[in-house]
Amino acid sequence: MKTLEEYMKMPYKLEIIPDTEEDGYVASYPELPGCITCGSTISDAINNAEDAKQQWLLAAIEDNVDIIEPKIDTSVSYQFGINIPRSLLKSLKEDSRKEGVTLNQYCLYLLSKNSEIRRSAI
Repeated sequence: MKTLEEYMKMPYKLEIIPDTEEDGYVASYPELPGCITCGSTISDAINNAEDAKQQWLLAAIEDNVDIIEPKIDTSVSYQFGINIPRSLLKSLKEDSRKEGVTLNQYCLYLLSKNSEIRRSAI
């Protein structure tokens, strides 16, 4: 079994979805069953998720529970470039600052949210 620090460094997938009933965001790690939290902003949800992951992993280590390691897909690129209008970039930067997250984190959230909407419509 690995140490808590080793597990914390692993790239577990973090899912963030809007919570329309509570007007915030729900964050979870699908590979860590039951590891779920929420926050009033995306930034709060991310910070709370890190704390929840640490507590989940600590409890699993103490109880000798098997911990699933994240699946890493090496067949795809994790980076891409895109040209967008300056006005859209400005808007995205402002929105990411309001949420207290980086532009990359905010764009990833928006892409994930759109993907989730598309999947639920099918």
